[in-house]
Amino acid sequence: MTTLKTVSATNLSGLSLVHRGKVRDVYQVTEDQYLLVATDRISAFDCVIPTAIPYKGQVLTQISRFWFSMLESHTRHHLLTADFDKMPDKIRQYEELRGRSSLVRKTKVFPVECVVRGYLAGSGWKDYRATGEVCGHRLPAKLAEAAKLPHPIFTPATKAASGHDENISEAEFAEIVGPEIAATLGALAIKLYRTASDYALTRGIIIADTKFEFGQDADGNIMLIDEVLTPDSSRFWELGRYRTGQSPPSFDKQFVRDYLETLAWDKQPPAPPLPAEIVEATTRRYLEAYKLLTGDDLIEF
Repeated sequence: MTTLKTVSATNLSGLSLVHRGKVRDVYQVTEDQYLLVATDRISAFDCVIPTAIPYKGQVLTQISRFWFSMLESHTRHHLLTADFDKMPDKIRQYEELRGRSSLVRKTKVFPVECVVRGYLAGSGWKDYRATGEVCGHRLPAKLAEAAKLPHPIFTPATKAASGHDENISEAEFAEIVGPEIAATLGALAIKLYRTASDYALTRGIIIADTKFEFGQDADGNIMLIDEVLTPDSSRFWELGRYRTGQSPPSFDKQFVRDYLETLAWDKQPPAPPLPAEIVEATTRRYLEAYKLLTGDDLIEF
């Protein structure tokens, strides 16, 4: 793969930078509209890696666009457009935003991650081995790593500004957002996961787990926001190579985490750079996830 141009950060004069996250730069466009820019930054172990991943921002934006469209019969969402040519002139003057930017409605964000797990993996697998439970959900005995759960489980977490998000109980979740909202968000997250998971299986991808974020508009309507079912917010496994008892090959950034685990790095900033072969392999995984889910090659933006 030849060296490709990446976008590691944006600085857009004429727009007010509201937030620079691990991956996204958020700008205020109008009083009630934001611009989300997915850069090519990648994070692991809560550290931003100094090496950018080509096409990553476009993949995240266009996969989210795909899911917002597919799931809009189940829920309202904040996406106004991800079509660069339909955005205001003050955005279109920045050609580097093409394909990686989304114009969205401003919402009041619920300060929680709505995590749904359908398979036993990651921190859930570690907790299960230690306690037989995952986030307070008692599971059957003797499940293997990567086993499909009897049914998807809702395991909310706090949204950390820095450091790790922390799993919380559903009772704690209800204390934060209120019992009625908690019940609505939990049920909606499970419904969205089931719909997306069933579809992804027909495309050769297992969605082992994912996290959703929600907000409320000015009228109090609940909306699906941020990124949706991307390789950054989900664990995507290759269906054809799935086996229980091991961590299956994935299309997400677990590949980068696995590489970093081989280094003598204490997982504290600054993170080490990635070698070219890891960058190229990661790009291939993101692009393949997009093609499998949508049926299309990513457009050259």
